[in-house]
Amino acid sequence: MNRLTDLHRELHTMRPVTALAISLLLVVIMAATLFAMGRLPICACGEIKLWHGVVFSSENSQHLTDWYTPSHVIHGILFYALGWLIFRRATTGFRFVAATLAETAWEILENTDWIINRYRDATIALDYFGDSIINSTSDVLAMATGFLIASRLPVWASILLVVTLEAVTMYFIRDGLALNIVMLLWPLDSIMAWQSGM
Repeated sequence: MNRLTDLHRELHTMRPVTALAISLLLVVIMAATLFAMGRLPICACGEIKLWHGVVFSSENSQHLTDWYTPSHVIHGILFYALGWLIFRRATTGFRFVAATLAETAWEILENTDWIINRYRDATIALDYFGDSIINSTSDVLAMATGFLIASRLPVWASILLVVTLEAVTMYFIRDGLALNIVMLLWPLDSIMAWQSGM
């Protein structure tokens, strides 16, 4: 019973510095796990680029940011909303830790052979072989940025930002978070044909 009481107290009192420390630890654990899984620390090309905008490229998801970075910002906005719904009485710091846990877990899952092969079989990512560790780390930072933005903006502005980010990526690369989810779960030939027609 005391442990439940302690957990309940922690949910209501987690300080920002504690949340940040736990979140950083989760990122370190993620990076170590990805390294143990055989993921490269940086792009095999030997460079670290701030932006790589070529989707159909072996360097996609290998640098700091790319066309899929906005989807991770959207993750942060959605995780903020979900945290508010599920952990209403918890601090923002606790919600941030939960969001970081979810994002780092996704980055690990996304880089398993199962998901990589699923992307290659069911989406336009034919040359996708997983993320570099620096890209996965940047994806978590993008999620954290989205979470912070959502914590500051009114709900309508967060919704507008999500719609705008999705619209921009769909316009420029015919892909985005919503299409990514659809194609991973229920691949549709019509979407694949539209995406391939770039």
